Amino acid sequence: MELKDFTKLNHSQKSAFAVVFVILLPPFFPHLFQPLGRASPSMFSEWNAPRPMHVALLESALQRQTSVELQTSLWSPLAFQGWKPCTERPKPPPLPEKSWGYIQVFLDGGLNQQKMGICDAVAVAKILNATLVIPHFEVNPVWQDSSSFADIFDVDHFIDVLHDEVSIVKELPSDYSWSTREYYGTGIRATRIKTAPVQATADWYIENVLPILQSYGIAAIAPFSHRLTFNNLPSNIQRLRCKVNFEALIFVPHIKKLGETIVHRLRDTSSINQAEGNDHLLVETDKFGKQQAGKFVVLHLRFDKDMAAHSACDFGGGKAERLALAKYRQVLWQGRVLNSQFTDEELRNQGRCPLTPEEIGLLLAALGFNNKTRLYLASHKVYGGEARLATLSKLFPLMEDKKSLVSKEELAYVKGKASLLAAVDYYVSMHSDIFISASPGNMHNALVANRAYMNLKTIRPNMALLGQLFQNKSMGWSEFQRAVLDGHKNRQGQIRLRKEKQSIYTYPAPDCMCRA
Repeated sequence: MELKDFTKLNHSQKSAFAVVFVILLPPFFPHLFQPLGRASPSMFSEWNAPRPMHVALLESALQRQTSVELQTSLWSPLAFQGWKPCTERPKPPPLPEKSWGYIQVFLDGGLNQQKMGICDAVAVAKILNATLVIPHFEVNPVWQDSSSFADIFDVDHFIDVLHDEVSIVKELPSDYSWSTREYYGTGIRATRIKTAPVQATADWYIENVLPILQSYGIAAIAPFSHRLTFNNLPSNIQRLRCKVNFEALIFVPHIKKLGETIVHRLRDTSSINQAEGNDHLLVETDKFGKQQAGKFVVLHLRFDKDMAAHSACDFGGGKAERLALAKYRQVLWQGRVLNSQFTDEELRNQGRCPLTPEEIGLLLAALGFNNKTRLYLASHKVYGGEARLATLSKLFPLMEDKKSLVSKEELAYVKGKASLLAAVDYYVSMHSDIFISASPGNMHNALVANRAYMNLKTIRPNMALLGQLFQNKSMGWSEFQRAVLDGHKNRQGQIRLRKEKQSIYTYPAPDCMCRA
């Protein structure tokens, strides 16, 4: 159709043409629908950059005054809660002279899902008296990350810590070298188990996997994510999972070194003093200096395009953004998104909308973090890029991330590798004074558990409360702050005992911890 013909169309014909154009966008312009980086917003966000959704609260937050008492309480470490890591464990019985064979697992997902899979794999090997082969990591389909176990975790340390619990080998002997991911991807194989149910019991593995080990000397389990129950397991198996999670899995030296560099620079207050134009932000010379000098908080900002689309919530980007997310949702999940049947108001009342950078910034401000707070942003992709982060940056001008703290040369080894970048963020998060995650997820759960294990302050946003507060457009700052403080008194790292069916990787007590 030529331009002169298009101008002759009536309004309905033009609208129909526009709809067809949008439908055809994904196949011909897939980059528009990919996850976004901080510095590269999508074309949609450039057409209609997101505006602040809570202007009145934001204006008040920018002028906020924080009391010394609130600052002291906020930055004080957690008091001892009567639980600690178990240091005196029963010595495990000697390993049998011979195992039944080799166990292979193929793990997908991101870093923290893979960590859970590793812990479960060790436990299954123990249950079956099998020799575990260092787990194989699948290529991440979202981030296209091909990092292996050895790229992330210290293999020798892993084997050494567990040597009296489970037999572990780095690779299969030559007699079994045929047992590869490619081998299992090209046909039905007798040695592959692909029917392991979610939350399978120890008895299931004994009844279904042990006979294969005894017949062939090897069994490969895929898929394996979440394939071991949290209930009715012997206490020694639960303790073993804890040992793997909190002791055996440590990062390789170059990840630790990069993490240590970031932590050191975050605690170095001289870098703040020397920053051009930041004289009014000096932390040593004001009344809050003693409370927060040399301290920092890590914010895990989980707000990528997948999450935004899957939530089916409205994030203030206007009609263009809603259309883009709806189309992206259709392409990825063919409309099978449960949240789509609810209104934005219903979703927010249920706490099912991820917090935007603006909303998490307002939460932090209400909790007492001032504009001199050293805030480290742990995230891979932020939907909306710099435009979406603008309000958070205004509230916390000392916000940092990996790119702002280390050089390109220092980042070279981990660049473009999502799992390695996540490992660096995990390390920094574990060494922060306070950790907070914008939304629940595997990273959130893993750090909540690990920091509870170490009795470190961790703030868990009250999503349902915040969803309701942010919908009340008439609420003033004082009332908002009072409601936030009241709603988060018992959400700052207090030990929560695991209940039946809950994950040991989120609730480490009582399985992984002992009463003092």
